[in-house]
Amino acid sequence: MNRKTLSYAALATGLVALAQPALAAAPVAEAAEAVAEVAEAAAPAADAVSPGTAYIFNTLLFLIGGFLVMWMAAGFAMLEAGLVRAKNTSTQCIKNIGLYSIAGLMFWVIGYSIAYPGFAEGSLGLFGVGGFPYDMQGVGEADTETGYSVASDWFFQMVFCATTASIVSGTVAERVKIVPFFLFVVVLCGFIYPTVVSWEWGGGYLDSVHGFSDFAGSTLVHSTGGWAALVGALIIGPRLGRYGADGKVNVFPGANIPLATLGTFILWLGWFGFNGASQLAMGTVGDVSDVSKIFVNTNMAAAAGVVVAIVATLIRYKKADITMALNGALAGLVAITAEPLAPTVTGAIIIGGIGGLLPVIFVPILDKLKIDDVVGAIPVHLVAGIWGTMIVPLYGDATYMGQLVGVLLTAVFVSIASAIVWFALKATIGVRPSEEEEMSGLDHAEIGVEAYPEFART
Repeated sequence: MNRKTLSYAALATGLVALAQPALAAAPVAEAAEAVAEVAEAAAPAADAVSPGTAYIFNTLLFLIGGFLVMWMAAGFAMLEAGLVRAKNTSTQCIKNIGLYSIAGLMFWVIGYSIAYPGFAEGSLGLFGVGGFPYDMQGVGEADTETGYSVASDWFFQMVFCATTASIVSGTVAERVKIVPFFLFVVVLCGFIYPTVVSWEWGGGYLDSVHGFSDFAGSTLVHSTGGWAALVGALIIGPRLGRYGADGKVNVFPGANIPLATLGTFILWLGWFGFNGASQLAMGTVGDVSDVSKIFVNTNMAAAAGVVVAIVATLIRYKKADITMALNGALAGLVAITAEPLAPTVTGAIIIGGIGGLLPVIFVPILDKLKIDDVVGAIPVHLVAGIWGTMIVPLYGDATYMGQLVGVLLTAVFVSIASAIVWFALKATIGVRPSEEEEMSGLDHAEIGVEAYPEFART
């Protein structure tokens, strides 16, 4: 018996108690029939709430989900700070707090109105810019017809935008100057990401023409960030000394594995807001029940990703790899993000488990191709994002062709747009520090504040 049934039964029991004198005189069969009728009548009443109450609950869901996803910015910062070398730690920290702030400003200025332009019915919905209520609602005002606060919706959408930029930060760490990186974030968060979002969540081309489905952003958020990161890694090149002339891969151990582990747990926690609040409603019993199911599926997918990554590294390398375990959790989370509601718990475990295997497979492949991904963000966010997106039709109404179109269109658009920006930055102000600056560490060259001043720059 679920909570919904329990609540109806409790209400019915209370009503029956009030009518006990009349029921006592009735035959047992009639009494049972009366109880059933009371329970049936009570169910719709228990499920329904006023528009004002629904507005409050829906807005609360957006706000709670929003600040949980905002907390993921701390998770990305700690994960990256732990996986880079000591001499680049402060740089990763300033990049993460900077990108979050730039994302907020750009999504306010232009990004939100691109993401949700209000495409005309029947249009292709490829590009558009809608109006934006810059003043939002006044103090004490609320338009209950929307079903939620406009400000809460903007905030929830904005933190997703910042997540996309965080993915790029980790991949191109340790060899990018902060100014060109921040300029790339301006374009990514102001134009590239919002355009992709408009095609699905904004009711555009992928949604209206192909029925593409991406519940919380395996493609729209994670693969978008992954494609931008991959293109950046290709154009910028690997860190100095990462790959030897003989094909040897030189390992650059992270400076603080406990910090990276903490970052992963923070991201895991934030993902409950990422996926759970993407239900977008908490005004009915059904909505709240669905949110709880999303929480369970999200958690189990991550857990499966960790276990599979540990087992896979034990089999392949005869030792467990903590970095693969961390990325296994994140890949499991990314994989379930495209559809965290429809699958059974067993299904979520399978989706997350396969997701957790992907970094173990693709990190060595990237190294063979001499694509330097410092934190493993490309296998975690891009590859696992594609996997999660393509498995959606197994549980939902989407089609495999529609999902494939969404994956390919995102890949082409984000890759071309990102390449234009990276090449433009490289040709103008430059992207990389000098070899001397890179070898001494970006904390010294770019920031002037070293995270671990008592240690040598190694």
